[in-house]
Amino acid sequence: MLAAETDLPSRKSNPDFTPLQPAENRDLPQFATDAGIHGLYLHIPFCFHKCHYCDFYSIVDQAPHQDGRQDAFIHALIGEIRGRAQFNNFRPRTLFIGGGTPTLLRADLWKRLLGALRAVGWLDHIREFTVEANPETVTPDLLRLLAGHGVNRLSIGAQSFQPDLLRTLERWHDPANVPRAVETARDAGVANINLDLIFAIPGQTAEDLERDLDAALACGPTHLSCYSLIFEPQTALARKRDLGRIQPADEALERDQYRRVIRRLAGEGFEHYEISNWARPGRRCEHNLTYWLNRNYLGLGPSASSHIDGRRWKNAARLGDYIAGSPDPPTEDHEQLSPDASFGEQLMLRLRLIDGAPLDWLEPRLDPRRRAEVDRFLTQGLLDRTDTHLRLSETGLFVADALIARLL
Repeated sequence: MLAAETDLPSRKSNPDFTPLQPAENRDLPQFATDAGIHGLYLHIPFCFHKCHYCDFYSIVDQAPHQDGRQDAFIHALIGEIRGRAQFNNFRPRTLFIGGGTPTLLRADLWKRLLGALRAVGWLDHIREFTVEANPETVTPDLLRLLAGHGVNRLSIGAQSFQPDLLRTLERWHDPANVPRAVETARDAGVANINLDLIFAIPGQTAEDLERDLDAALACGPTHLSCYSLIFEPQTALARKRDLGRIQPADEALERDQYRRVIRRLAGEGFEHYEISNWARPGRRCEHNLTYWLNRNYLGLGPSASSHIDGRRWKNAARLGDYIAGSPDPPTEDHEQLSPDASFGEQLMLRLRLIDGAPLDWLEPRLDPRRRAEVDRFLTQGLLDRTDTHLRLSETGLFVADALIARLL
């Protein structure tokens, strides 16, 4: 139903796009030669453990000082950075380093990576620099290093503060380390903190959810990403469900828990600005707004996606091929949306935002089919029309995915 903080739009289920013929990797940077690129994303694939709900590309690496994979990966990533910088004179405003578990990366490799980013000038104009973190891997030395290179936002995967629910998710961390990680970040000068929480976990009660919200709010975050548990295909959690070893929360319970999150965080002064994201005033995640507003962004590292002036592609999600292909790693899923599909996708993304789609942008572009759907949803109370925007109603938030799919 809801998506995580770093979820990107997917078009694999959308039949209305024109695939690009596979291009030579050396030609890809030309897409961006004259384009403004707002956001930069780097994917660090290493994790200490693969959580059973996670479908992001990651590799278990429990011996980062021994097997050499981190060294080879950073060498390849720096090669990709330098290669793209040769062809693209752009000034990203946001940088998000995700994974995987970026804070599992060794400190000496962080120094090399950050030095390479600074050398090509990509840190010169950054306003928001986010690093994802597992609470177990946050240390004072690492946070001081990151803050010293401009990191000003930390996104911590808490998911739950209940040990039994973390075990259900196969999430390996001590809940007590979440507030410790937050304080470590603040001590290093990183005051902008996001916490990820999951609800609708099998076995989770209303009281469990309230305790999780209590514990999260006690940490004093500036941003919260709260999303319902999704049984993504090919994950260990989905296989458990298929084998009857775990039962998903029913839809009524999921809606009740989402409603509780909305009302609790509103009462705490958070702005609900996207379906699954809340922020203190002035602390919306600018990088993720890059995705939701369909701006240009460049992704580096295995599995990272890019969007530049309507063209999309992603790096292949294979570490060995990524390293071997340096500085031009193999790419896939090349596509160019048709004008109609591009509008449908932009409408879908804007409706994820609580503010909705501006009417002065929307009205001239609405075709008869989508206009009929909008009128029907307005009649059903699933959409609201203000003087300036079309947006999901509170009722519409609970069926957002199904509703938005009809407008693609």
